[in-house]
Amino acid sequence: MKLRVAGMVLLALGMMPMLVTAQELDIESGDVEVTSGGQAYQSYLAAPMEGGPYPGIVLIHSFRGLEPGYHAMVGQLAEEGFVVLAVGWQTFEQSSPDDTVSQLLQDSVAFLSARDDVDPERLGLTGFCAGGRYTMLFLPQLDAFKAGVAWYGFPYSGDTTPASLIGELSAPMLIIHGTADEASAIGDIYRYATELQDAGAPFELKVYSGEPHGFMLEGGQLRTDEVAQDAFNQMADFFKRKLGE
Repeated sequence: MKLRVAGMVLLALGMMPMLVTAQELDIESGDVEVTSGGQAYQSYLAAPMEGGPYPGIVLIHSFRGLEPGYHAMVGQLAEEGFVVLAVGWQTFEQSSPDDTVSQLLQDSVAFLSARDDVDPERLGLTGFCAGGRYTMLFLPQLDAFKAGVAWYGFPYSGDTTPASLIGELSAPMLIIHGTADEASAIGDIYRYATELQDAGAPFELKVYSGEPHGFMLEGGQLRTDEVAQDAFNQMADFFKRKLGE
C-alpha cells in the first residue's frame, strides 16, 4: 500500500487493518515511512478505522528508540480518537541536529495533514526523554502544533535550550515528570515551571512521587500499572481538552 503526501509517495509497510479490542474505537495500525530531507524515516501509525476527521498527534520517542511500548501507546491513543504518528527520528543516526528534527516534524505535520481522517487545525505534539526536550523546544516554534505533552524532558539542555524560548510559547503544554528522575532533576522542572508561570505561558504540571526517568516503559514495554495508566489518561484528557474530540 502506498500513501501519497504532498507529491511524495510514501510506502506503508504492514498497513493491513488490524481489529483490536478497543476502549472506544476499533483501529488500524502499522509501519509507515515519513520522507524528510530526501530520506525515509521508519515510523509507526495508528488511527481509528472509521469516522473523523480526528485530531492528529506526532509522538517523539525517547533516546532508546521506537520501542514496542510506544507502539502500544500509539494504539491506545488511537482508541481514544486520535490519529497518531510515532516518528522514527533515529532511523539514520542516534543523535540528530535540532534543525534535522525540526524539518522531520514539519514533514510529519504534512504527512498527517494530507490524510482525510485528520483535522490539520487540531494537531498535537508529545515526546519522551529526548523527545520531551524536543516537545519543549519545538512547541513554541512550530505553529502547526496547538498543544503538547512533554514527558521527562530537559528544559536546560542543548545548543538552544527550551527554557530560552519560554517567551514564544503560546500553545498549552502539559509537563509530566517523576520526582526520582536522576537524568532530568525534578528541581529543574520546578524551575522551568516557575519561569513559565512568570512569563504567563500556558502550562500544566503533573508530578509522580518516586518515579524515575522514562517511567512509562520498562524493558521496552509499556507499563500497565496504576501510575502508568493515570499518566496516560492525563495525556489523553489534556489533548481532548485542548484539541477537542
